[in-house]
Amino acid sequence: MEECISVFDMLKIGVGPSSSHTLGPWRAAERFLEELKNESILEQVTRVKVDLYGSLSLTGKGHATDLAVMLGLSGQDPEYIPVDNIAGIIKNIETKNEINLGNQLTIPFYFLQDIVFNKDFLPFHANGLKFTAYKADNSEYESTFYSIGGGFVVKEERTNAKIKEEIKCAFPFPIQNAVELLNYTVSENKMISEIVYENEKSMRSEAEIHSELMRIWNTMLECMYIGCHSEGILPGGLNVRRRAFDMHQNLIGLSNYNSPQTWLEEIRKTEVKFRQILKWVSCFALAVNEVNASLGRVVTAPTNGSAGVIPAVLMYYLVIENHNAGEKEIKQFLMVAGEIGSIFKKGSTISAAMGGCQAEIGVSSSMAAAALCELMGGSPAQVLMAAEIAMEHHLGLTCDPIGGLVQIPCIERNTMGAIKAINAAELALETDSKNAKVPLDKVINTMWQTAKDMNSKYKETSEGGLAIAVNMADC
Repeated sequence: MEECISVFDMLKIGVGPSSSHTLGPWRAAERFLEELKNESILEQVTRVKVDLYGSLSLTGKGHATDLAVMLGLSGQDPEYIPVDNIAGIIKNIETKNEINLGNQLTIPFYFLQDIVFNKDFLPFHANGLKFTAYKADNSEYESTFYSIGGGFVVKEERTNAKIKEEIKCAFPFPIQNAVELLNYTVSENKMISEIVYENEKSMRSEAEIHSELMRIWNTMLECMYIGCHSEGILPGGLNVRRRAFDMHQNLIGLSNYNSPQTWLEEIRKTEVKFRQILKWVSCFALAVNEVNASLGRVVTAPTNGSAGVIPAVLMYYLVIENHNAGEKEIKQFLMVAGEIGSIFKKGSTISAAMGGCQAEIGVSSSMAAAALCELMGGSPAQVLMAAEIAMEHHLGLTCDPIGGLVQIPCIERNTMGAIKAINAAELALETDSKNAKVPLDKVINTMWQTAKDMNSKYKETSEGGLAIAVNMADC
């Protein structure tokens, strides 16, 4: 059965710092509430306990997994909750020792006791969490979920070896791999973005596709804007100082603007010298992931930890390559990026807990490279080549965040992924696709094999790599 993944599945709006450790558990809590309502259990609940397993436990504190679970159980939506309200909601739960379950029923909740960090792994996936509802008649209701990356959540009964949630696909052009995508572009004489658009139209109106894609872009733009205008120290204890603010000030100097949109136009007016291009791209990527690290709102692309790559590369196109580009190009970029991300998810993984950082920064760099290549006139074959080149040079990248925080090395890695994406697109554009030696599907398969061979301590556990070489005290 073909797996049907929309662009809007790959590019989701949510709260940082992690799609698998924050957004996923948050969504799992929401689904648990739905189960309680569907089973007519919610009104009978007297207590709720949450068990976190594997990577969710080992790095959950740094990723705010416990906070995400509490917010989800409270009935808050990560896509729309005012970010400024988060601290107050959490403080209220912790000081009153109670939670308003689903915003309907207030029950006792002692977060230090009722959220349990279990270091052992469940067999199905590295990111497991189990909810237990205790009822007034002393009976219990349990439900186990797995956060498989990018905010995707599946139930325990899913048994596919690659942890894929299979859905009957109604797309006119169902795509499982890069070869199928390329064949459609040839048979239909369309660009990749056009094939993706036809698929999306089978699920949504053209007006909805337009508005949702622009909402995603405006969230990205606002995120970059906030990051470039926020000073201070990031939360978590590492005392990491925000750098996008100073870098941005040094680049733009004295300018006059009052919104993300006018800021973009102001940057477009700036005479960017050759040596400043890398600084601008790095600044955009840093800005996004500094916002992400401070529990701000970002777009998973394909994950929160790699959320800065795609906005930075799209901004590069808008402010460096094509000052006349507008909504058409923005939507085109996002559709290509989303499709490439979905192919990686189907053929491998976008979870760092399963595949290391190659599954996050590597995939995001491939997505951005492909999207940029199409906007710069690349053929579908060159677009797929750009994605392959970008991943080829991220293979084996480990996930070893210090203190379990999405800060070191995660924030800087977004700048590297963005630069590599631009380089990959340029290389693909200068290459005859007939001379390509490694197809995209082959590199995706290689990534999956590398993920399976990678030692578990390098997969978002804080048990190896930089996480061990450098501890909190050293920082």
